[in-house]
Amino acid sequence: MERVELEGRGDLREWREAARRLLLAGVPPHRVDWSTEPAAPGLFPEEPRPAAAPTAERSAPPTVPARFMEMAEAVICHRDPARFALLYRLLVRLQTERELLAVAPDPDVAAACQLEKAVRRDCHKMTAFVRFHEIGPQEISPRRRFIAWFEPDHHIVVRIAPFFARRFADMDWLILTPKGTAAFCDGTLHTSTEPAEKPALEDPTDALWLTYYASIFNPARLKIEAMRAEMPKKYWKNLPEAALIPELIAGAGGRVAAMAEASDQPAPLFHERLQARQAAPEPGPEVPATLDTLRKQAAGCTRCPLHCQATQTVFGEGPERAPLMVVGEQPGDREDLAGRPFVGPAGQLFDENLQAAGIERARTYVTNAVKHFKNEPRGKRRIHRTPNAGEIRQCRWWLGRELDLVRPKVVVAMGASALFALTDEKPRLADLRGQVLPLGTDRHLLVTVHPAYLLRLPDAGRQAEETRRFRQDLTLAHDWLKKNDE
Repeated sequence: MERVELEGRGDLREWREAARRLLLAGVPPHRVDWSTEPAAPGLFPEEPRPAAAPTAERSAPPTVPARFMEMAEAVICHRDPARFALLYRLLVRLQTERELLAVAPDPDVAAACQLEKAVRRDCHKMTAFVRFHEIGPQEISPRRRFIAWFEPDHHIVVRIAPFFARRFADMDWLILTPKGTAAFCDGTLHTSTEPAEKPALEDPTDALWLTYYASIFNPARLKIEAMRAEMPKKYWKNLPEAALIPELIAGAGGRVAAMAEASDQPAPLFHERLQARQAAPEPGPEVPATLDTLRKQAAGCTRCPLHCQATQTVFGEGPERAPLMVVGEQPGDREDLAGRPFVGPAGQLFDENLQAAGIERARTYVTNAVKHFKNEPRGKRRIHRTPNAGEIRQCRWWLGRELDLVRPKVVVAMGASALFALTDEKPRLADLRGQVLPLGTDRHLLVTVHPAYLLRLPDAGRQAEETRRFRQDLTLAHDWLKKNDE
């Protein structure tokens, strides 16, 4: 039996040197006794044995994948005494089973992953729950000085110390633990694996911290099980704020009730003024007498941020008086560049079905609920994004003026955005489609889909069926106008 004594405090190098020597000598895992305790003296002193010579099979240096070294650096920090033997078994097996680490159900791989996960969790908890206490100025250095005590489960101090050096590089600090220390002084990090004793920690700023912690505690969002999972009780004894937790939990119900009772009280007067100011409609430009004047005013529209990403305003197009108005969602990429509505692929499909329904585009006023192209750049392309309710409401002033000047008898709303712009409601299109509904006192509304929807349908059969229904909707508008034309 080959006995290997290690310090076992998270130093991968000492295990790696011993494991390399054993592997080159061909020593199987079951013949190695890994220990962090010195051997008890025997009755007779043992003569030192010469180091085993490399076998012929192991004359070449062993190799392992990078993932094994990453795993070993974490596993070696675990407190489990079996970690050394586990890593050596994996090392031996990896010489012939090159893809071993990809076999998650393997007992050795699964055990190593569990140890690695525990060490990473312990590191995370240390970064979250270390509490520094200021210990006063030092005459030889103007930097502030702090000290902290933490009790990790594993030998992680050397592993996690660089994080604190980066995070708190503007001060000198000392972290003491039962498994080692880390000190940062004048920009230099020093670490040790020697156990430390808990110091007496007093900081006058603790009272300020406790006041802050109590003030941000939200009893309405209290989830005790989740809190205990993220902040296990074993850490509470070293957290100043932990002394407040039982009292805060006990009083949570009463504080929630008080918050609910306070919510019924009227808001302060200045809140009412702010809300009234926000609810007041923005004064629009003077209402013009012609579409041409309205179009010129809209060219400089900055009512919402969409004008920042669009090339230009795409205003409505058609005769000054038109019995039929068609409202879409917003201009697309082609429309944004051309400055005209419905000239892209969806516009071409719209023109084809408009003609098939017996409607002349020259006698129809076509526009959009939103006058600027909302898009998201992706490489050299600009991808369409649906305008939100706020953007549609901001642009409704222009649509309202178009309705006032054009005075259509029937308005066709193509898509949900157009329907919302015209009615300020969001019903299902399917519930309104195929009907001519009243829209105000002297005009009517017909709801249908947007031609861009037809282009996005992947199934050719369904696309043909939906196109046929779209054409029927336009035909219904044409027939209603013809029947009610005075």
